[in-house]
Amino acid sequence: MKKLILIAVVLLQYLSFSQEHAWVYLTDKPNASEALANPISILTQNAIDRKTTRNIPIDERDVPVNEAYITQLKAQPGISVMAKSKWFNAVYVIGTEAEINDLEMLDFVDVIDFANNSLNSDSRIAYTASKFSTEEQLVDFNYGSAQNQIEMIGVDALHLQDYTGEGIIIAVLDSGFTNTDTMQAFQRLRDNGGLLGGYDFVDRNENVFAFTGGEHGTRVLSSMAGFIQDEYVGTAPDASYYLFRTEDTSSEMPVEEAYWVEAAERADSLGVHMINSSLGYRVYDNSNYSYTPSDMNGDTAFITKGANIANEKGILVVNSAGNSGASDWQTVGAPADASGVFSIGAVDSEGMYASFSSQGSNAQPTQKPDVVARGAGAAVVNSNNTIINNNGTSFSSPIMAGAIASLWQALPNASHEEIKDFVRQSASQFNTPDFFLGYGIPNFETALDIGLSVPEENFIQFKVFPNPVQSLLTIQIPQSSEPTTLKVYNVIGKLILEQDISQSETTLNMASMASGVYILSFENDNASKQFKLIKS
Repeated sequence: MKKLILIAVVLLQYLSFSQEHAWVYLTDKPNASEALANPISILTQNAIDRKTTRNIPIDERDVPVNEAYITQLKAQPGISVMAKSKWFNAVYVIGTEAEINDLEMLDFVDVIDFANNSLNSDSRIAYTASKFSTEEQLVDFNYGSAQNQIEMIGVDALHLQDYTGEGIIIAVLDSGFTNTDTMQAFQRLRDNGGLLGGYDFVDRNENVFAFTGGEHGTRVLSSMAGFIQDEYVGTAPDASYYLFRTEDTSSEMPVEEAYWVEAAERADSLGVHMINSSLGYRVYDNSNYSYTPSDMNGDTAFITKGANIANEKGILVVNSAGNSGASDWQTVGAPADASGVFSIGAVDSEGMYASFSSQGSNAQPTQKPDVVARGAGAAVVNSNNTIINNNGTSFSSPIMAGAIASLWQALPNASHEEIKDFVRQSASQFNTPDFFLGYGIPNFETALDIGLSVPEENFIQFKVFPNPVQSLLTIQIPQSSEPTTLKVYNVIGKLILEQDISQSETTLNMASMASGVYILSFENDNASKQFKLIKS
């Protein structure tokens, strides 16, 4: 009997690995012009309003994948369609290598990109396109078990001013949200109409509250939305939330990247302001699909490219850096490597680096991690409504995301990029970022002061381009600006250049500077502005 079981297991593994995974990129969207002429047919009014307010264009990427093409793909022998992406105009399929290659005979198929990179004729398709696992009154919370992680980043100061995330919509992409619809910790959220719904992209149904996906998402959500009177308060208890299951805990396959991008697209269509993702991808059950640390360069993984598009669409994406700091892998995983993602590392209750927190490297195009919050022994609420402590950047990320939501409520006219910049500037080691803590531990009271003190027009008019730069860098400052000083720091905070700028446009020759990451700081009597510059 044992031999028969062993043979069955080996056979299942063989059959599993004989099936290949691939992204099939399509040639066009025949209905694009009609859809763009009537955007309410493809987007909610919330989404249209958010894009209009933020000057985010509605373009062909917002048009869904042509369903007739998907129907034809499903009809092909041996092909299973697992996910789709309107941003990439692509479909994720499973089949044998030969069956997938046969799809090239369909006239609407443009390019096939196998998850097993050795099966691709090119190294990796260059499209622009392990798990981390009634009467209004001011808020005066008793934070209970969450006090340390709340006060560490100063978000309690925002709560005291009644900035608790109200009006900000957050999509949570995770594995499972067991009992979120019944737990006491989310009663306040449900009573306020803040639980907006969700979808299970793995099992293709709306029951995200079942145990199918586990309770990791429940604990993550509690860090933001949880509320138990006098015992526990999340960082954004009055924000609104969509819950999307994209992680399949039964296996680790690249289709989960496709689920994530599909969920991000759904979030964009629904008009969300933010995404929190306590997920990351590095290695897979089939090692042929796995990435290497050098692939964490902000432009290789499908999920990373999707996260950057989400950022382009005006969504503030917050993602855990990962838990590989003490392993051979060490560096952040995807999509935390994306330049458009606000990546969050972890510290302990004393604000010291947590050894498991994934580190940045020179492979990333921007500073990673961006900032940190408590992730070692973080207080969370499990599906039994019990307050417990967990380790992981899975929890420092939502703690930070909720704080950002509260800040954004206070500064509703700021763009998502400005909000990120305010948070970075408020952090403990802004002038001396490193690969362990990034810019450090933010202070959200300071971030609010920064956002309120700097005239909006100054942030709009400061420009630095191109970025990355090889030689000539153009700097534009407001014409009415006071005399401005430019200071350039390297990644360890050493001042390497200081120059007064009096003209509205100045060109600097950067050719002699070594390749790497630099911080440009502009300072005058009315404003300050910092830029991350990549010298290639």
